Formats: sequence, structure tokens, C-alpha cells
Amino acid sequence: MRVLQRLQDCAGLPFPVVTIGNFDGVHAGHRAVLHLACGRVRAQCGTAIVLTFEPHPLRVLAPGVELKFLSDPEEKLALLEEAGVDIVVRLPFTHAFAAQTPEEFMAQVLRDGLGTRELYVGENFRFGKERHGTIQMLMEAGPRLGFAVHAISPVVVDGTPVSSTRIRDLLQAGAMEEAALLLGRAYQLKGTVVRGSRRGGDLGFPTANVLPPEGRVLPPDGVYVTCLRMGTQLWGAVTYIGTRPTFGTGSRIIETYLLEGDPDLYGCEVGIVFHERLRGDQAFESADALARQIAADVDRAREILRRLSGTTARSMLS
Repeated sequence: MRVLQRLQDCAGLPFPVVTIGNFDGVHAGHRAVLHLACGRVRAQCGTAIVLTFEPHPLRVLAPGVELKFLSDPEEKLALLEEAGVDIVVRLPFTHAFAAQTPEEFMAQVLRDGLGTRELYVGENFRFGKERHGTIQMLMEAGPRLGFAVHAISPVVVDGTPVSSTRIRDLLQAGAMEEAALLLGRAYQLKGTVVRGSRRGGDLGFPTANVLPPEGRVLPPDGVYVTCLRMGTQLWGAVTYIGTRPTFGTGSRIIETYLLEGDPDLYGCEVGIVFHERLRGDQAFESADALARQIAADVDRAREILRRLSGTTARSMLS
């Protein structure tokens, strides 16, 4: 898969089939659109193109809004490639770009820039200045501009359309299994392992301390059944997110205890894959009481991972 930064680099591509969006998380709804577009590409020996923008449009149009994402840029690209995308066109999003009328966007970007032959977008897709462009405008203008338009109905789970916003809300509520259903995989956070205070080791449960990644959705404070991933290696784990209230106030940390193995992870980038929330964070009356609770958490985590082993846990990571 190639990543391009300019429309000029898209000239001459065979039968371009285009989808447009931010694709945060590349969730089940996104993949439904990509599946249809990539299927059409295979039938036509064409080119599957995702048009996206950098930075996120809200960073330009509403800079005061705090944005938290479901995937980092590298993870998003890997997921798009896995879905069958040939080219990601990542255009700079500026005030000038946002000021394009819908007609200018359709002619200058879709027709002249990408050479679009077919366009696949959600039925609620909006574009152009002040989001005045609608799917109806696309469908009316498409034949005149030389491309067909396919409006895709949203994927619905439990009566509600799958969306990045819905998944963020589930993750921030600690509903990891429900979020995984909508994502199509378990949620993962990547970070670098750093040296911590060694309190876990003193309690009998040495942990890998991971720097919380900036700009990502974090689950609420608590204890989670997880897997820790480094390259192709995978370990069952228990992960804590919180401020360690038993030992007084402190900064928010992420620390992971491996259920097996003792690899040297310091300085390595790892992925923490979240499967289930065990409990919320709490202060204990003593370090011994905390150690007993951690032991119980570990026992429960082993049971859950045994239940998931060979099915959900591994398939969600693929």
C-alpha cells in the first residue's frame, strides 16, 4: 500500500474506486464500506483509494475541541492495508481546503485529482464548505462528472449504527467487550515500556510500566484482562490504569503484569490489547490487602484468558 500526499501523484491510476473519511479505528462500519469498494476494484482490476486528511478537520475548524482517537496513524494505515486498500491519499486539511464549495470538491478533487470512477461513502456523508454537500448532490453530479456514486447504509448493532463516537463512549465506560464487537477486534494501546517505582515487584507482581499514549482514548481507571504484544510475541496479562490511591496521590499510569514469561521489555514499544474489565480502581487499607486483591485479579484473568484461548482472544488480535 502506498501513502500519497498530493493529488498530482494520483494521475493515471487504473479504474480508481474511492472512499472518503477519517477512518478512526477502522471499525466494522468502515470495513463494510471498504469491503464493497475493494470487491469492485478486484472485479475491475482497478485501484482502491482511501481519501483522508491530516490533521483531523476538527483540529482546524474547532481547535478548542479535545480529540481522542481509537487508533494511531501507523495502526490505521496497517488496518487499511489489511482491508485491501491500495493507496491512501492523505491531503493537508487547511482553511482554504475547507472553503471549497461542494461543486469545487467534486470537480477538482474527485474528478480531476483522483480520476474517480466509482465512489463509496456512507449515506450520511457531508462535504464541502460548511458541510453543505450531500449524498444527493453527489448522486446527481456523479454521472455528469464521470463517476458512479454508491451510498452505503450504516452497519447497525443492537439497533444503533456503528460509529467511532459510539465506540469511544463504550471504551470510556470500560465496556471493552462491547467496544470490541463494534471495532471487530479488541482495543489496543501502544506505548514504550519505562522504568517505574517497582512497587509491583515489592508486592510480588512485577509490572511493565507503559507511558500513556497521547491523544488516544483511555479506558477508565481500573484493572483489565489483557494481552501484551511485542512484534509477533504475545503474553497473557493483567493491566492496571490509575493513580495508585493506596500509596497516596500520583500521576495516572499504565502498568501490566505478565501471567507468564519474564522478557526484558525496557525501552521496547508494546501493544496492550484489552479484553475485559475486572474492577475499578480503589484504595486498600494496606499493601498486603492490595497484594491479596491482585492475586485474586490474576486468578480471574487466567480463567478468562483460558476461556478465550484459541477463539476470541487470538482472533481479535489478528
